[in-house]
Amino acid sequence: KYAVIEHGKQYKVSEGDVIKVEKLGVAEGETVTFDKVLLVSDGEAVIGNPTIAGASVTASVVCEGKDK
Repeated sequence: KYAVIEHGKQYKVSEGDVIKVEKLGVAEGETVTFDKVLLVSDGEAVIGNPTIAGASVTASVVCEGKDK
């Protein structure tokens, strides 16, 4: 199972993944919901046009930081 979400860039995510996302503006420990889901695959892919209506991915913010 995985999904492709968009937040400035496109990210392929699965349950348990840790990803780095730019400019969330959410504090560490809070939850964020990504509602721009472009694709969901659970054996068979469902592709949005451009997004999948009603689909979302929820994530917890592990840490916040800046690149050099």
